[in-house]
Amino acid sequence: MQKIRMLFVLILLSVSVFSQEDLEEVKITKKQKGIKKSYTLTANTSVITSKELLKAACCNLAESFETNPSIDVNFSDALTGTKQIKMLGLTSPYLMITEENIPSVRGASQAYGLSFTPGTWIESVQITKGAGSVINGYESISGQINTELLKPLNDIPFFLNFYGSTDSRFELNTHFNKKLSDKWATSLFVHGNARVAKNDMNDDGFLDNPLGKQINILNRYQYYNAESGLVSFINFRYMNDKKQTGQVDFDKDRDRGTTNFWGSEINTERFEVSAKVGYVFPDMPYQSIGFQNAFNSHNQDSYFGLNLYDIKQNSYYSNLIFNSIINNTMHKFSTGLNFTYDEYQEFVNVNDYSRIDNSVGAFFEYTYDNTDNFSLILGGRVDNHNRLGFFVTPRLHMRYNPWKDAVIRFSAGRGKRSANIFAENQQLFASSRTFEILDANGKIYGLNPEIAWNYGWSFSQKFKIFGKNADAGFDFYRTDFQNQAVVDLMQSPQQVSFYNLRGNSFANSLQLEFNYEVLHNFNLRTAYKYYDIQTDYLTGTFQRPLQAKHRFLGNLEYETNLNDDKQWKFDFTYNWSGKQQLPYTAYNPEADQFPDFSPSYAVMNAQVTRVFSSVFEVYVGGENIGNYKQEKAILGANDPFGSNFDASIAYAPIFGQMYYAGLRFKIK
Repeated sequence: MQKIRMLFVLILLSVSVFSQEDLEEVKITKKQKGIKKSYTLTANTSVITSKELLKAACCNLAESFETNPSIDVNFSDALTGTKQIKMLGLTSPYLMITEENIPSVRGASQAYGLSFTPGTWIESVQITKGAGSVINGYESISGQINTELLKPLNDIPFFLNFYGSTDSRFELNTHFNKKLSDKWATSLFVHGNARVAKNDMNDDGFLDNPLGKQINILNRYQYYNAESGLVSFINFRYMNDKKQTGQVDFDKDRDRGTTNFWGSEINTERFEVSAKVGYVFPDMPYQSIGFQNAFNSHNQDSYFGLNLYDIKQNSYYSNLIFNSIINNTMHKFSTGLNFTYDEYQEFVNVNDYSRIDNSVGAFFEYTYDNTDNFSLILGGRVDNHNRLGFFVTPRLHMRYNPWKDAVIRFSAGRGKRSANIFAENQQLFASSRTFEILDANGKIYGLNPEIAWNYGWSFSQKFKIFGKNADAGFDFYRTDFQNQAVVDLMQSPQQVSFYNLRGNSFANSLQLEFNYEVLHNFNLRTAYKYYDIQTDYLTGTFQRPLQAKHRFLGNLEYETNLNDDKQWKFDFTYNWSGKQQLPYTAYNPEADQFPDFSPSYAVMNAQVTRVFSSVFEVYVGGENIGNYKQEKAILGANDPFGSNFDASIAYAPIFGQMYYAGLRFKIK
């Protein structure tokens, strides 16, 4: 029983510890896959491993999905270089993004929060399509992305990563790890990046990428005691990020608040403290209790030309979880309570939109698994929110294996959330648009909460072609909005309207996927995605702007066999995007108009890594090596304080080709 209990604790910690004495003469190696898919998990979840994260420059979490078929990566605007992710055709606010199962990117951090987690800190990323677990909250609509950071007890003593690129971006990552005792370990992660030169590759007079610098420090502690059943993590984190963008000739000390040159600064400071404690009951390895607590302070001061936007968010999150069984381990359950508190101080020019949100909720999730070919997760939660009211959130996931190496999954669930309309649409401040809220009776900016149902199913099958491993599958998901905070860019290029949904809004997502081991160590990954996303606007029904209806991804990877710890690795990724519905601009003069739809385009990325030893490697790569650039990135660039200026309509890359190089050094 004690051995079983110790094993459970190890699984809880997500680490693998083996006895040196027991395995002296046995060495087991297994080739790690970049993206892992389980045929036994109930939910439709894939795991991005550390190997996959090394396929690209992967400077931060937002740039970690370029080779992933489930996530679409787009630029949010033509100025900040910020990458926005989408799942099932819906933008990141409809995803629940967590860090070690604690909500992380939400509220004030929606626009830039993914860029605040350096890629080298990440151990793995779990991506779940469809409604997530009720344990993590009620906000998930299209899916969940959970990031697992490197664990102190399982990390190496020292890691160094240096990166530089032709767009004048430089990064340095250092990890220091020390075992304080047989039960305590600590890690110190230090990240710094800077872009030091001005780039204007399309000659429109505006920076293609912002000047900026970031310092990001994380100190975490881990405690592990298999005998007592206690595990815990404590994190302290500080981040300071500064960005400057706008016209090439803009001088922040001289031109801020004037109409000499158009410029923008986005300065963000964050502080976070979190703690997790887990306890496994003696003699009952199937029963445990966990307690999560997190506090963070996010402070952003920014201006976009003459538009001022400041937001500060203080948040507290607490979650108590109890896990056990009903009669036997085929029937498991999780139940608990959680509490959230968010204080917003938000100012849009002279308007004060400050508010306090808080909620308390209880959840219960039942899991049945016959350990063979069928499993089910049925969950529900009740919450009482000071603005969203009292409501119920049901969620369902099912898995069935009809035959060997095949899996069918189904999921359905409801999500509800407050739309932070300004924080989530900050790119619109980089335009001359006026902001108009058409409803006034709701409790969130005068709007009602967003409510949506998501349901879908998937099928996957493993097989062999000419003796080589292959797998194929498809999934279809539909999201139906009962209410939505509509962001209407289809009326006039001089304004954006926010209002409650007045009709129908839905998102259909179909994905076909095929993966094949062409030769030993040579793998092909392909995916085609079709999106039908429509919303009823005041002027008619349109496809969701800036969302391609058709997308295709192809990825080739090859690596040589290890020879005295030396190895070559090659990676190539092709991303094709079909035409996209563009916001309405026909009222503008012809020179400042976009067509109704963008052209299709393709982006190619490649990387070569040379591993010299188990402790040292170098890599070189290129992004957008075909040099595709959006033909017209900024409307009204010649008169940025005029009525036609708009830098928010980015459907393709702005910068063009970018090449980079870096090195990784480890002390084991």
